[in-house]
Amino acid sequence: MGGEIRSGQCFCGAIRFRMHGAPMFVHCCHCRDCQRQSGSAFAVNGLIEAERVELLEGEPVAMRMATESGYPHDIYRCPTCQSAVWSDYGGRTWLRFLRLATLDDPGAFAPDVHIYTRSKVAWLALPEDTPAFDAYYDVRAQWPAESQARYKAAKDRAGREAEGSSG
Repeated sequence: MGGEIRSGQCFCGAIRFRMHGAPMFVHCCHCRDCQRQSGSAFAVNGLIEAERVELLEGEPVAMRMATESGYPHDIYRCPTCQSAVWSDYGGRTWLRFLRLATLDDPGAFAPDVHIYTRSKVAWLALPEDTPAFDAYYDVRAQWPAESQARYKAAKDRAGREAEGSSG
């Protein structure tokens, strides 16, 4: 797997984890769902393969949330303090949207993009050197080739695992 190892936890420390390597890409999401679910102006998510997130202590519980798209959004929270630790969208459990503020060094990764800025709070100025989109964006145009390759490899591994468990 390689790469730097970073540790993190929920608010109360009942959930502890390690992240192996850097995220493939970092979203700063300004959608109304993220605002309401976090109680903040945005959520910062590092997209990373689930296999690169090692649970050290505790087991988060999934809470299914409705979305505009109709696809499921499962937020994994600490059962004790209810801190959101990561999400998956559309049932892609092989891909984590890790809440980077749960890392011991929450500023370790700056956003690669700002998304759903159509609902951004008016008082927040975005950095001019970071791409910003009213809604989502074209992944192929924004993600580095290495990140796209990691995503494809993780998706392929998940597909093979699902095939192996069905028979």
